[in-house]
Amino acid sequence: MNKHQITFFISLMATTHSYAQQHVIQGTVKDKDSKQRLEEVNIRYQRGIKHSHTASNGTFSVQPGTFPDTLLLSRIGYLDQVYILKEARSPIEIEMQKNEVQLSQIQVDAFVSSKTLSKVDLSKIPVNSAQDLLRKVPGLFIAQHAGGGKAEQIFLRGFDNDHGTDIAITADGIPVNMVSHAHGQGYADLHFIIPETVKDIDFGKGAYYADKGDLNTSGYVNFTTLDHLDHNLFKVEGGSFDSWRTVAMLNLLNNHEQNKYAYAAGEFNYSNGPFDIKQNFSRVNLFAKYNQWIDEKHYINLQGSIFSSGWNASGQIPERAVRQGLISRWGSIDSTEGGNTSRMNLAMQYRALISDQESWESNVYFSRYNFQLFSDFTFFLKDPIHGDEIEQVDNRYLYGIENKYNRQFHFDHSQLSWTSGFGLRVDDIKDLQLNHVYQRDELLDRLSHISGVEMNLHAYSNLDWRIGKWTINPALRVDHLIFNLHDKLKSDPAGQEASATRISPKLNFGYTFNHSAQIYLKTGMGFHSNDIRVVMEQQGKDIMPISFGADLGLIWKPTDNLFIQPALWGVYLQQEFVYVGDEAVVEPSGKTKRLGADLSLRYQATPWLYFDGDINYAYARAIDQPKGGNYIPLVPSLTSTGGVSVKLPLGISANLRYRYMNTKPAIEDNSVRAKGYLVNDLLLNYEVGKWNFLLQVQNVFDTKWNEAQFETETRLRNEQQPVSELHFTPGTPFMVKAGLSYKF
Repeated sequence: MNKHQITFFISLMATTHSYAQQHVIQGTVKDKDSKQRLEEVNIRYQRGIKHSHTASNGTFSVQPGTFPDTLLLSRIGYLDQVYILKEARSPIEIEMQKNEVQLSQIQVDAFVSSKTLSKVDLSKIPVNSAQDLLRKVPGLFIAQHAGGGKAEQIFLRGFDNDHGTDIAITADGIPVNMVSHAHGQGYADLHFIIPETVKDIDFGKGAYYADKGDLNTSGYVNFTTLDHLDHNLFKVEGGSFDSWRTVAMLNLLNNHEQNKYAYAAGEFNYSNGPFDIKQNFSRVNLFAKYNQWIDEKHYINLQGSIFSSGWNASGQIPERAVRQGLISRWGSIDSTEGGNTSRMNLAMQYRALISDQESWESNVYFSRYNFQLFSDFTFFLKDPIHGDEIEQVDNRYLYGIENKYNRQFHFDHSQLSWTSGFGLRVDDIKDLQLNHVYQRDELLDRLSHISGVEMNLHAYSNLDWRIGKWTINPALRVDHLIFNLHDKLKSDPAGQEASATRISPKLNFGYTFNHSAQIYLKTGMGFHSNDIRVVMEQQGKDIMPISFGADLGLIWKPTDNLFIQPALWGVYLQQEFVYVGDEAVVEPSGKTKRLGADLSLRYQATPWLYFDGDINYAYARAIDQPKGGNYIPLVPSLTSTGGVSVKLPLGISANLRYRYMNTKPAIEDNSVRAKGYLVNDLLLNYEVGKWNFLLQVQNVFDTKWNEAQFETETRLRNEQQPVSELHFTPGTPFMVKAGLSYKF
């Protein structure tokens, strides 16, 4: 053993001895009224130098160096609590009092602030639809262009994500995105979530997170539902265009003493929409959840949901048809567009607190998914007799497991959190079709018909080291994808196989100047997988295009009631081949770069007055194309959302919102531009006792705007030549909806 090894060994033993000699104080934090144990309580001690937090069962441990010491406890939605540790006595019990969610409770920490910020936004700006849930992510825009039943088109950070290609979305750990989907890679239909059941929205921009893998390019969003209900709820709403919505949420078990909880929720939606052809849109959601602490160390959570939806759609209509008076702005060229979809989810979560410093978590999920969509994008371009309507079918089983191990280390002058995980996701695709049909009923030609299995095996390890004012966060993730495809159109449907591996390193830094300011740098590589049909076309080569990105930002709270977060960012995306699900063809997509800036502002002027605003700029270009022909279609360069929330005495509250998107290029040379818009919404509430009255006004000023726009070559019936121009789906006009809810 040389002298360097001896020195290292002595240092390690000294550190371990120091770690072992510290007093370990254990405790539990509970709600003062309900006695429910509280998780995610932040605890600071040793003059704020060290910190800890409560585990999912409300327990915590701290290691003060000397006595007396002061514990400073904080949690969103509760009054801050101070507890004096006079001696090394354990265990201790601390109670916290519920309070209004306030902006002052957000901590300056780039690694957790997005989740706490969303808690504040959710409390100040209620959600009333699945679309509202996604709009809670700063800088994220959505567009609906298929009668309300199809997944929304998503825009974020210079990406037209289509329906989810470059954004990973989960709900209670269940993947929402569908890889190799009939309509588009990463298709993410979030409509199976009942908005009133959502407790938290966790989001992150960029590919800097070890536990997020495939499709996490522009960012990720995770929705977490309530573990229990404080009260039962019944709500009914009605409004313009024959719109109706009912929600019921019922407590089945609410035992705080034994930590056992169960509830069920249901939702029904119906609307005919503003279009000339009635949408006949209907959606049914059922959800149930049971969870309990089996004992002090073991937790189990079971949940299930059923979702079913059907609708008619007016599709994207050509500007010339409206201009020539062939149809109205709310008309359609093909009145038989529409679809239906359903999904069943089952999930189980298990947690084990191995020790005060160690925990294990496993999540198992299963989904049964069905999808059928009828669309007509080109009308009579290809078939002047029957038209160009297509049918897309997707039937599959989705199942998987995620495992996570966490270990906390507390040293004299630093703290280390180590998290490692591994998992498996399997998409068992039973039926994937693209058909040319006539008015939904008659099959004219099968363009593509396959079945297949896509498997994702992955593992990651993440370190979060906090030393002094620094946070250092290195991480590494490995994904291995296996593809197996059977082409049902071939007489001998022999299986085709391929596989690929992607290694994604991450490295993030944070430097905290004081309790009100922190600068951070996030860097990382990510990827999105390609459609299984592209994989076979490319014979397994270049099928997992990588992205590399970086964020440089600042979190600043000059006062407790003002939150400012500016950031500069950039993303590079590798060249790839893309499967066009509407045409069953493979097209190349070149290398791209995106540069931009984000600014988030939150200001709580008084306890009853709250302002929020987000401004986002993006410069998106294709790298290998000549200047002037290198625009990325449909990517806006400037977007902004925000509003003001007022909560007055006597139970009256109001929210006035705006969303703005500037004009954007519709094609690569920017010669055709999709129109921007500015739309305002208003939400009024009056709460008295157990009753709540709601009035929602969408598009307050009846702005004439287009929600979705595409430059497309089409031909109308009796036209001699095709025409290439903008096609659009009009945005919601002035619409009023009133509601009444009762808590019991």
